[in-house]
Amino acid sequence: MAAAYQQPLDLGSLREYVTGQSRMQQAADSTVLLCIAHNHLKARFPEIRLDLHMTVDTVKSKVHTHTGTSPDSMVLQLKDEGGRLVAVLDDGGRKLGYFNPRNGWTLQVIDTDGSSLSAQGWLDDVSKVQKYVISDSDYDKRENTYRRAQGPLLLKFKAAKMAQDPTWTLEKELALKAGREYTAPEAKAAPEDDFGESEAAAIDVGRRCCVDPGERRGEVKFVGRVEGLAAGYWVGVALDEPCGKNDGSVKGRRVFECAPGHGVFARPDKIVVGDFPPVDDFSDLGSDDEI
Repeated sequence: MAAAYQQPLDLGSLREYVTGQSRMQQAADSTVLLCIAHNHLKARFPEIRLDLHMTVDTVKSKVHTHTGTSPDSMVLQLKDEGGRLVAVLDDGGRKLGYFNPRNGWTLQVIDTDGSSLSAQGWLDDVSKVQKYVISDSDYDKRENTYRRAQGPLLLKFKAAKMAQDPTWTLEKELALKAGREYTAPEAKAAPEDDFGESEAAAIDVGRRCCVDPGERRGEVKFVGRVEGLAAGYWVGVALDEPCGKNDGSVKGRRVFECAPGHGVFARPDKIVVGDFPPVDDFSDLGSDDEI
């Protein structure tokens, strides 16, 4: 049988084949990677690939899928790497390549609809979204729920484990199954409700005082426990200067009266009572210093 004829190897053609652009590279020449920023959104969308042959209207439609802004309410600005404005894309029929964008440049989206979701912050702050909430009592009234199905089994499983080991916990079970030594967490000591009581006994309402840190001067307005603060005794002070943290209220509950920014609550050991008159910034000026 005769051997198949092979065409002589053309080194020039081989070199062109190896070093030439692939289809993907050729396609990449007609695309650009742009970042998308939005005047109402904190998030940025990096390296969105866009075809230079797309019209501005088509670009707006694609940007809409990322930002939620309607194309009719969208103004597009093209900015370079330094944030400088290059062009406003206001001709819907013009192609993107006309503006000669470069990889890494930014499409700034300006949403002109004041009632849009992005303008109201709904797309950034999920706390604004109303969530479905059901009370435990209403949930327990429902049939065929996960809690009804799993509750008896879990209770039975836990009771069996507790009968074998009174110190059983799920964390302990998982640790032993993983072959790890389990150390029970130390019980947290209950906060001392009388913390600072002895120091507080020496502080009377109406006395002038100095508050650390900062040697802030003021008048004692309250001594005792405060609902909403840590357990123990607190001293409420109306400061002479607006260097406090509140107006004498804690979580909306009024404890004493003072101007906003003049109130502070401090532990008794941070309070020194005594002769602390208001500081006079001009007390050290002599007659020669007066004008």
